[in-house]
Amino acid sequence: MWPASFLTDITLAGDEEKMITLRPTWISFGGTAAIVTSMGLILGLDAATSSQRAMVSSLLIVALADNLTDSLSVHAYQEAERLESHQAFIATAANFATRLLASLSFVALVIFTPRALLVITAGVWGFLLLTLLTYRLARARGANVGKEIVRHFAVAVTVLLISRLLGTWISAVFV
Repeated sequence: MWPASFLTDITLAGDEEKMITLRPTWISFGGTAAIVTSMGLILGLDAATSSQRAMVSSLLIVALADNLTDSLSVHAYQEAERLESHQAFIATAANFATRLLASLSFVALVIFTPRALLVITAGVWGFLLLTLLTYRLARARGANVGKEIVRHFAVAVTVLLISRLLGTWISAVFV
């Protein structure tokens, strides 16, 4: 989904004073959050026997509302760290675009995947994206790739289990 070059520092051409450096941290937060959140929504809503319409609307609401608030949080953090305002804006835009693209890929899965295969397909897609993102970030940091993937998978599986349990509980309680 993301080219390898996007996950390393890249300096974009422009005026000497307005050069922009894209950093892996600008997409890592948005990417991992969108991937794990989307998988959790699909798993939880499936357990709650939600319709395709409910899944698509939930994913789109999170893709936009949660994405915008998280991007604003990233922007505020960047400003608090005294990052130059133009770079803070680029970081915010990169975070927003990453989350939006990842979320929309799950919306497409819900629309085009038969319901019987949706949970498996979303899981495979989500863990593939998470693996690619984790791999690139671990390599950029010089960290142990295997350990980083295991850590990220452990958190994702925890979120997915909680989401599934909540969906099952909701389905049982709110008949």
